[in-house]
Amino acid sequence: MALAYVGDARNNTANSLLCAAALLGMDVRLGAPTSLQPSEEVQHVASRLAEYSDARILITENVDEAVANADFVYTDVWVSMGEPADSWDERIKLLLPYQVNEKLLKATNNPDVRFLHCLPALHNTDTDVGKELHKKYGVSALEVTDEVFESPTSIVFDQAENRLHTIKAVMVATLAGV
Repeated sequence: MALAYVGDARNNTANSLLCAAALLGMDVRLGAPTSLQPSEEVQHVASRLAEYSDARILITENVDEAVANADFVYTDVWVSMGEPADSWDERIKLLLPYQVNEKLLKATNNPDVRFLHCLPALHNTDTDVGKELHKKYGVSALEVTDEVFESPTSIVFDQAENRLHTIKAVMVATLAGV
């Protein structure tokens, strides 16, 4: 199974996916600009895990190489909560080529590819942030287009529901010890 993550690969989502996929023996690829790739320390941990699981790891700037034959394409917001607002200028310039859109999904050469995102997503101009970014940068979507986000390829709401049940189980287990 091949999992491709594209976008800002320095964040907790990309780092966790890289290490978990390496632990599970998956084919995991990260497509990101060099300046937004995981730290050497995280890459080292993933490489060590892959030694035991026979996972395949690819970290590249080439988005087409990252998504080739992928079963799942995953992305996350380009600027996380708490990061300065002036980060948008740099991130949009760096990450627009990594936007998950129909062209990127076609580059997987997999008609059954599925799209993942941990939410919230900036996929249209329906929010105040979306409107502001459109006004300032002329973009109607950031990390994923609405066309992909609202398509049958997208399983983001099933993904969110799974997290809900996991969180409830952790709460029950935690409260059981009280």
